[in-house]
Amino acid sequence: MTKAEEERFRAFVAERMDRWRRTAYLLSRDWHTADDLVSVTIGKLYRHWRKVRAAGNPDAYAQRVLTRAWLDEVGRPWRRERATSALPEQAVPDQHDVLDRDGLNRLLGSLGPRQRAVVVLRYYLDYSVEETAQVLGISVGTVKSQSARGLETLRRQVVPMGVMA
Repeated sequence: MTKAEEERFRAFVAERMDRWRRTAYLLSRDWHTADDLVSVTIGKLYRHWRKVRAAGNPDAYAQRVLTRAWLDEVGRPWRRERATSALPEQAVPDQHDVLDRDGLNRLLGSLGPRQRAVVVLRYYLDYSVEETAQVLGISVGTVKSQSARGLETLRRQVVPMGVMA
């Protein structure tokens, strides 16, 4: 890779790093895993930079790499370390931030990996049904059904069954 190409790559990554990290967190629900996923994504993008640049939409290409890296990660649980519930020390967080983040974390945790990926891509990143299908390598119909099932699961979590009017 030439020096100019490397500079373009660095600029591409720098502009998107925060978004990739937030997206990876929403998928994995763990900041350490999110950082690992972003690192894997950057490595793959670097190795295939010419292909990425030649792609019609390099952002979609990168999102596909990130999402597939996460799906690969959840498909191989024996390769991951297990988190413990006891931390050595805890910071005093802003109460509203924790409630919102913990609530979102619990809700996303109630979804399976594929549904979670569809919901994050469709409703957090605002991808179209077609873009989501392309990133995940699934059909448009599967995106629609996974979206509907995922949203229904989230609604049941937010509004208990007996409370619905």
